Amino acid sequence: MQAIEFSAELNGNTLTIPSNVLSQLPALSTARVILLVDGDLEDQTWRDASYRQFLKDDAPEDAAYDLLG
Repeated sequence: MQAIEFSAELNGNTLTIPSNVLSQLPALSTARVILLVDGDLEDQTWRDASYRQFLKDDAPEDAAYDLLG
């Protein structure tokens, strides 16, 4: 399976696939579509707090991974 990533604006019931992406797609195939939608500030604040709580219980030897988040 190949992943092709692009950004798009949602406008009602329409999602436009850029022409440069369309040119990479095979004419006959199936695709799995995953939409990652930017949330509002409250959602991000909640996710950040959840992540900090999750890391709070990490072992000291896992501290190197904290720099990646």
